[in-house]
Amino acid sequence: MLRALYSSASGMQSQQMNLDVIANNLANVNTTGFKKSKIEFQDLLYQTDRAAGAESGAGNQVPTSLQVGHGSRAVSTAKIFTAGEITNTGERLDLAIHGNGFFKVTMPDGTNAFTRDGGFKLNSTGNIVNSDGLPVTSFAGVTISPEATNVSISATGVVSVTQAGTTTTAGSLVLSRFANPAGLENIGSNLYRETPSSGTEQTGEPGNAGMGSVQQGYLELSNVKVVEEMVNLIKAQRAYEINSKAIQAADEMMSMSNRLRG
Repeated sequence: MLRALYSSASGMQSQQMNLDVIANNLANVNTTGFKKSKIEFQDLLYQTDRAAGAESGAGNQVPTSLQVGHGSRAVSTAKIFTAGEITNTGERLDLAIHGNGFFKVTMPDGTNAFTRDGGFKLNSTGNIVNSDGLPVTSFAGVTISPEATNVSISATGVVSVTQAGTTTTAGSLVLSRFANPAGLENIGSNLYRETPSSGTEQTGEPGNAGMGSVQQGYLELSNVKVVEEMVNLIKAQRAYEINSKAIQAADEMMSMSNRLRG
């Protein structure tokens, strides 16, 4: 019965973490470029009282084992990189990626980070930055004058600027991708960081080398589906509740044993 208490407690801890992941998904239902997470579980070690195949006498073998598990644990929270809904904003520096790829930005410490959030702005020097003012190095070498009357970004990433009635090519956009995007590290602010698990960064022009294309004037919304998360929330709540019932049942059995008289 003590084993039942600990096994059920581990189940409650697992479902509490499950609830935390679902809550974070729902909290980011309107976050641009957000990718929802899913939690994965494993069962814990088993106590084996009798192994399958053990000798039972007269040359006979035990056909099945006698094992009791010790509960569950959370082992991963993997990001799901399915596409989010694309919405029209009309802003000239808003970009959405159709397919694989990330925009690359430079962190204050000089390291690189990656994002699907294409809500970009211009800083005072004409460089393209994200909402936190971090330079978007996917646009390396591209500078847009404040006098520019129009900025056009093609599906293949070519940046054209119109100034004083003349249109010139200011540069091009380069996207980044990874063999295992689920292995990227979440660092907040819609940013990811490369890890040994994600693989090394691969770069290429939009529409080439497995990269997705870009669409100007649009943003990719969160891929969180509220109805799906609400169903998961109910399932987590019920699983938490039934584990608490198992603890209650084990406690009542222990109480009955304590009341026994010789």
